[in-house]
Amino acid sequence: MNKDFYEVYTDGGSRGNPGNSAFAFVVRHLEEEVYSSSGYLGIATNNKAEYQGLLHGLKYIVLEQIQNVKFYSDSELMVKQIKGEYKVKDKDLFELFTQAKNLISKINKFEIIHVRREKNKQADLLVNKTLDEI
Repeated sequence: MNKDFYEVYTDGGSRGNPGNSAFAFVVRHLEEEVYSSSGYLGIATNNKAEYQGLLHGLKYIVLEQIQNVKFYSDSELMVKQIKGEYKVKDKDLFELFTQAKNLISKINKFEIIHVRREKNKQADLLVNKTLDEI
C-alpha cells in the first residue's frame, strides 16, 4: 500500500428499493481506520443510497484536504458511471453524479474501484446497523 494514498470504502443500502435507506463510509490509511460515518437517508432507492455513501466520503476527503485517494464500492453501476463507462440516464442520479464529479475535481489523485460485497464488509455493516436502529 502506498503510504500517500488513503482508502475509502463506501456503501449505501435500501430496504424496499425504494425504502428506508442509509449510507456509510470508512476511511483507512496505512491499514488503520482513520474515520467512519453513517446516516439514515429516509426513503430512497438503493442507487441513490450508494451515491450518498460516495458523496459523504468525498466531502470528508475534500474537507480534510486529502489529495491521494482510492475509493472502493460494491455498486458496479455507480463505479462504472463515475468512470464514464456507463451513462447516467436517471435525472436524480445525474444530479448526484454531478455533485460527485465536482468534488472529485478537487482531489489530486482519485481512483474508484468496484469490489465484491465481502471486500466492503465494514461499510456494509455500518449501513445495516443504521437501518436496524430505525
